Amino acid sequence: MSDLILHHYPNSPFAEKIRLAFGLKNLAWRSCDVSPVMPKPELQALTGGYRRVPVLQIGADIYCDTLLICEVLEALQPTPSLYPQGQTGLARTLAQWADGTLFPTAMAYNFSPAGGAEFARLNPDLDLRAFGADRAAMRGGAPRMFPGDATAAYKSYLRRIATMLENSPFVLGDQVSVADLAIYHPLWFTRRLPAVADVLATNAAILPWMDRVAALGHGKRNSAELSRAESLEIARQATPDMASTRDVFQDEHGIPLGTEVTITAESFGLEVTSGTLVAATRTRFTLRREHELTGTVHVHFPRIGFVLKKAEA
Repeated sequence: MSDLILHHYPNSPFAEKIRLAFGLKNLAWRSCDVSPVMPKPELQALTGGYRRVPVLQIGADIYCDTLLICEVLEALQPTPSLYPQGQTGLARTLAQWADGTLFPTAMAYNFSPAGGAEFARLNPDLDLRAFGADRAAMRGGAPRMFPGDATAAYKSYLRRIATMLENSPFVLGDQVSVADLAIYHPLWFTRRLPAVADVLATNAAILPWMDRVAALGHGKRNSAELSRAESLEIARQATPDMASTRDVFQDEHGIPLGTEVTITAESFGLEVTSGTLVAATRTRFTLRREHELTGTVHVHFPRIGFVLKKAEA
């Protein structure tokens, strides 16, 4: 199997979720740095337009969205599992809530005036005006929650998380799960901003649980950073795995395989990816794309959270 390549940057909360999954499964992986803000020409050459971080590359197969990346890692290394037996549905549902509801609430809190000033202090080389404009563009112009509203909601969510930890080390019991990783990563960002991190100490169970999750580590990261040009060349020299194209076709759109289509996130990061639909399974879409820098690649998206349409003529 080709190396696992994670396209990410150190401060990305969603990337921390996947780095911890590497740790849980003790997987070897390589790191490729991505800019926190647009433009991201090398990443988008791989994905065809998708710009969110992280992205997992395995040769000429490109996996978008942490929901799908977790599924891929589970298939590659089933134990320890991200989905405890008998609680798979609950783990997935909690992870989806954490990504879709807890995360934007936490980030609105984190970038309150005090948190924003702390972030600026800790990232002196980052153009904050460009960063703010980039994130506004990712939201499609939708406003961020007001700090007061975000603070109230975040405190409420932290209390709910604490109740899950009253009688067990992890949110679903004795075993860490994808729910822990998804709930953890926005809190991880809060903890990195001392000016606003006190909120985490208001519930006694939160910080010890965070320490347990952090102890998973980041797996076996190759010490040699992979350049963006090298990652493109790896894709160009590889051949996409055809296994997904042999899975059962599940047509919910009336769009046959072989059709030129577009895929766009439902919210946050609305860049369009175009390509030829070569697989539509119960859980994912796969597009075949051609690019002079990458050759033929397969770009994979989860069904949940993404919109498939036939490309306009």
